[in-house]
Amino acid sequence: MHEELRAALAGLLDGLPPKQAAQAVDRLIANYRGRTPTDAPVLRDRADVAAYAAYRMPATFEAVRAALTAFAARVPDWSPASHVDIGGGTGAATWATAATWEGPHSTVLDWAQPALDLGRELAAKTLPDTSWQRQTIGEGLTVPAGTDLVTVSYVLGELRPEDRRAVVAAATTARAVVLIEPGTPDGYLRIREARTQLIEAGLRIVAPCPHSDTCPIVPGEDWCHFAARVNRSSLHRQVKGGSLPYEDEKFSYVAATTPDATPAPARIIRKPQLRKGQVLLDLCTTADGLQRTTVTKRHGAAYREARDASWGDDWPHG
Repeated sequence: MHEELRAALAGLLDGLPPKQAAQAVDRLIANYRGRTPTDAPVLRDRADVAAYAAYRMPATFEAVRAALTAFAARVPDWSPASHVDIGGGTGAATWATAATWEGPHSTVLDWAQPALDLGRELAAKTLPDTSWQRQTIGEGLTVPAGTDLVTVSYVLGELRPEDRRAVVAAATTARAVVLIEPGTPDGYLRIREARTQLIEAGLRIVAPCPHSDTCPIVPGEDWCHFAARVNRSSLHRQVKGGSLPYEDEKFSYVAATTPDATPAPARIIRKPQLRKGQVLLDLCTTADGLQRTTVTKRHGAAYREARDASWGDDWPHG
């Protein structure tokens, strides 16, 4: 699915003057990093949308896929037949959903018609069973009854607080909800706030948290986030002005569900530290909150698993 998305993105900026593309990317970066919620779409025209797709879709796809993969591991016998992507823009989360499960029908809701048009164009060959609908993202939003999965990725930070709460409330009517935000302190706070709203609505948190109790992280001192490796295409390097063949997309997320699901006993919340004969793991645990555990060679199979474990994995690994 990653390669098919890359192929769909290839040539996207053909015919768009380089100066216009660069200006659109610069403006989008300012919006993406800004803190001014809005009640209007950020993507205004074809140039904006093309720049956004080239600049953000690969990273958004990888972050959402990582969050969905962690969620799917906790519900191995469940898969969505229907999926609604709120504020989905050009459809990165829909591509990620199709890479995680086979067969779901996806509906992308967004208030920017140019984004929907380009998303439909990109997905025409690979994701034909997808609907693209213009919809105001905020108060008054509803999700079709019986929806299995709702995703909301990199959207909450663009909204005013009342619209943010309305979007999360609409999402809670689905059987499962996965919310993703940038892996910044502010992004984490939005996820933390939404997490509380999901719990109050009766959903059970299954990832990344090993419980539905209060998050043990103290805001202002730390934040919960993870990283997804993004392999840059030549187009991606051109638009982002980078030379490395990869980047790490930092993201925060929460996944909740009404079907029966068992969270992991613990989650690795920092990159494991490898030492001679030992591995240091920073964990969020069910019973003991945040803790650091040391796994040594004398732990046998657990030591081998720890050496193979990654930031964001369940623990015990596998």
